[in-house]
Amino acid sequence: MHASRPSRRAVLAGTAAAAAATALPSLAGPAHAAEPTAAAQAYRWRNVVIGGTGFISGVLFHPSVRGLAYARTDIGGAYRWEDRLGRWTPLTDHLGWDDWNLLGVEAIAVDPAHPNRLYLALGTYTQSWAGNGAVLRSEDRGATWKRTDLTVKLGANEDGRGTGERLLVDPRSSDTLWLGTRHDGLLKSTDRGASWQAVSFPATPSATGQGITFLLAVGRTVYAGWGDGDGTSPNLYRTADGTTWEAVPGRPTGTAAKVPIRAAFDQYTGELYVTYADAPGPNGQSNGSVHKLCTANGKWTEVTPVKPGGTAPDGSADTFGYGGVAVDARRPGTVVVSTNNRWAAIDTVFRSTDGGRTWTSLKDTAVFDVSETPYLKWGADKPKFGWWIQALALDPFASRHIVYGTGATLYGTRDLKNWAPQIRGLEETAVRHLISPPVGEAHLISGLGDIGVMYHEQLTASPSRGMAANPVFGSAMGLAQAAAKPSYVVRAGWSNDANGAYSNDGGKIWAPFEAQPAVAKDAPGPIATSADGSVLLWSFGTANPGYRSTDNGATWSEVASFPKGATPVADPADPTRFYAYDTDTGTLHASTDSGATFTAQATGLPSGDSQFELVAAPERSGDLWLSVKGNGLYRSTDGGASFTKVTSASSSHTLGFGKAADGAGYPAIYMVGSTETVIGVHRSDDEAKTWVRINDDQHQWGWTGETITGDPRVYGRVYLGTNGRGIQYGDPA
Repeated sequence: MHASRPSRRAVLAGTAAAAAATALPSLAGPAHAAEPTAAAQAYRWRNVVIGGTGFISGVLFHPSVRGLAYARTDIGGAYRWEDRLGRWTPLTDHLGWDDWNLLGVEAIAVDPAHPNRLYLALGTYTQSWAGNGAVLRSEDRGATWKRTDLTVKLGANEDGRGTGERLLVDPRSSDTLWLGTRHDGLLKSTDRGASWQAVSFPATPSATGQGITFLLAVGRTVYAGWGDGDGTSPNLYRTADGTTWEAVPGRPTGTAAKVPIRAAFDQYTGELYVTYADAPGPNGQSNGSVHKLCTANGKWTEVTPVKPGGTAPDGSADTFGYGGVAVDARRPGTVVVSTNNRWAAIDTVFRSTDGGRTWTSLKDTAVFDVSETPYLKWGADKPKFGWWIQALALDPFASRHIVYGTGATLYGTRDLKNWAPQIRGLEETAVRHLISPPVGEAHLISGLGDIGVMYHEQLTASPSRGMAANPVFGSAMGLAQAAAKPSYVVRAGWSNDANGAYSNDGGKIWAPFEAQPAVAKDAPGPIATSADGSVLLWSFGTANPGYRSTDNGATWSEVASFPKGATPVADPADPTRFYAYDTDTGTLHASTDSGATFTAQATGLPSGDSQFELVAAPERSGDLWLSVKGNGLYRSTDGGASFTKVTSASSSHTLGFGKAADGAGYPAIYMVGSTETVIGVHRSDDEAKTWVRINDDQHQWGWTGETITGDPRVYGRVYLGTNGRGIQYGDPA
């Protein structure tokens, strides 16, 4: 995740999938004639390549299989790495709309004695609006799954998501698994994850929501970290018989050892290493430490590489915690640990070859090659070592092969000096906006959560320009292209600098608006440009009016009649027309004077959900489509004066247009919604009279209700935004 602004990934999934559609009476007027069609067409689905872009919360090498590893993410599912393929394979794309909350992976477990077995603990949020967690179990490394739904919630996108692993195969029996939860204590399965029961554990969960932070096998003993302590109470437990748990004596205390983050066991020396911080992370840590326990005699030794609290190079306080830890399975006494939340002096990975007596910072000699994912320069000359480093792993078959996760990627080295993203195939972007230009080099421009706007010259390689610069955004909040002047593109988003920018070359080179409304810094919202690029409309949330510029952002004037919080939509054929849908009142507002004033048009439409979506059909004036989620789809052909319901769609969450089929007189329509009961990705070639489903049950990606668009130059091609699985694009098979 980009450091300039907190992520909105939780908001994208949580509010959209949790809100229930409001039942409404049918509207007057004839229905748009249609006969629902549930046909399907085979499509080939692939990721638009960016590379990573989200928090890698856990990574582990299989202890028994060379070249096999697994990674988990906070909202984008799990992946399998195989050296022979040189890429990550997604394992949870089959999870559909109703299972959006399971795209967050709380923990991974493998069975050293059975290399093909894999277990995932799934659940993104523990709030009341989120569903319960689930455990997936596989006998073929994640190619196929069996599922057990839990009666408790898991929190893969909450504080403490970088701790772990909370899931463990018991070292005494492959049939027994343990699962540590945040609010519900310890669960145990004796049938390889098919069923789960709560078992006794000596600590009581609190409102902090950490509970058991990790489970680790040390010989035949199981250790458990406890994250709800106060720095003085026990926070490390163990069981030797699988029934009775005891607090580990002599443990470190104090703020720097309040929360045990991760642990690793050196089987040669019999020493257990534990990283600690004063908070679970990945944010909010300012103190931490590293300790090791000699399991033979119970002696604890502090081996902290650098204690927090010094002075950073910029003169500020050098505050941080400790995160990941891993030991070398081939070299006794060789261990690596990572700092975490070290913003001033920048995080690093420390390595010791003498059991923690001395340490070397790998950052100090690191050479990075991010040519495969140029955005990792973050608009600067070179990349940083990273941040949010809690996932750290050391290859048990190659002592110099280390990988660590950050808020945006997974870096790897095979010589302790040269580092590059080991991220191919892993795409975790939360997508907010998609434009497919009608002309030019790029077939796609994207607006993304956490990593701004990107210009995709190719779909199969990360954009060579990286993130759009001048300014660099965190999350993109608006993206628009002038329909009759596609060289002109505007964007809006979170930034420490300007919050709006324009491009005159189709999105390659950008410049900030000369000025911006004062409210833009705290509430940058969606933006629109008239068809000819002469007028800009910018929205700033429900507490502020909209603003208008007629001089490319040099000056701005308030538009009092623009409905607060609405998304402005430009008419693609008439530069004097704009539209805005007031989701509070269910009213369509229109402007015929280039956005200077708006008047109410159709009323009585569905209301109550800020994520209802209004779009305009290309190359036509006044042809509007309104997606109102579970309330279906509506259309206006008179500029919003009236709407009729499209009866072929029982639900519509996002909608876009692409090149028309041969012989068709209307653009292909792409919709995330349902024609009967199953929410999926659909295409219509006959103006929404009939639909074909174009995704399948193995390609669902959880919640996909944010944005979709077709390609105006390639019939059948569609671009789909996901909330954690990047941009998917599909072509007819």
